[in-house]
Amino acid sequence: MNNRPRMNNRPRKRSRRAPAADVLVFSLLGAAGAVEARLEAAVSPLGLSLAKLGLLRLLAEAKQPLPLSELAQHQRCVRSNITQIVGRLEKDGLVRRRADADDRRSVRAALTPAGERAYAKGMRALTQEQRAIASSLGTTEAGNLQAVLEALAR
Repeated sequence: MNNRPRMNNRPRKRSRRAPAADVLVFSLLGAAGAVEARLEAAVSPLGLSLAKLGLLRLLAEAKQPLPLSELAQHQRCVRSNITQIVGRLEKDGLVRRRADADDRRSVRAALTPAGERAYAKGMRALTQEQRAIASSLGTTEAGNLQAVLEALAR
């Protein structure tokens, strides 16, 4: 046995263990859900949801009516979901359906002037909340988070 006193009286550092896989993944999902909830809350007072704003954005950027099937493809969802969202947007006066001149079986969605205004307001609210979320992180934290998210996306 060694009875000599320790030369270094500093407490020993505990080694940090990586969190368990399930804790890590559920923390990531929880954070994503919290961010999504903040973004939804930012556009909700305008009568929008992220799903509605996403479709308005596609239509605004296309600058022309788009087939519902193309909207579904861009949003990575089934056409029946797009049909429901377009129906809600149409009821709100933000989109109108038009027959497709090239394909009688197809329907296109077109942005109305009210839809263009709603899109602009929605994007302003979304951008403002995105900036608030990003500013809650320090520069180093934001850089680390970006690197981690890029690594997870590979």
